[in-house]
Amino acid sequence: METNQHYIDRLEKKGVKPTAVRILVFKAIAEAGSPVSLLDLETRLETVDKSTIFRSLNVFLAHHVVHDIEDGSGSLKYEACTGEETCSIDDMHTHFYCEVCHHTFCFRGIHIPVVHLPEGFEMHGINYMVKGICRECARKEAASKRIDA
Repeated sequence: METNQHYIDRLEKKGVKPTAVRILVFKAIAEAGSPVSLLDLETRLETVDKSTIFRSLNVFLAHHVVHDIEDGSGSLKYEACTGEETCSIDDMHTHFYCEVCHHTFCFRGIHIPVVHLPEGFEMHGINYMVKGICRECARKEAASKRIDA
């Protein structure tokens, strides 16, 4: 767990004024361990209203403090960027969405293949999502089948 000063420094380095709420929201995202939705943040930060969290997320996105992920669940997920200026290549890793428990996992060791775009096109981000059943849900499913047999 990092100190608040660490989060203040990261926000300032990206050009974001570190208000008390922004520090709380960024800390919650950074310490989550996996991508989080607006609802996840609302649940974790009971004292902060949804619109305030949403405004903070928009500021973070504009300043490359976080990046968003579309996992197919119907709500965007947010994850802290590791790059100094923008989201780094390490931020563009594979994500896995479990269709049973609806959790999104980061596979930082599995990088997204390089995509060569036609001339004149400029990439701002890439989202590589794998969908299926996570290890824990697959284990539960297999145990359930053994019991039924």
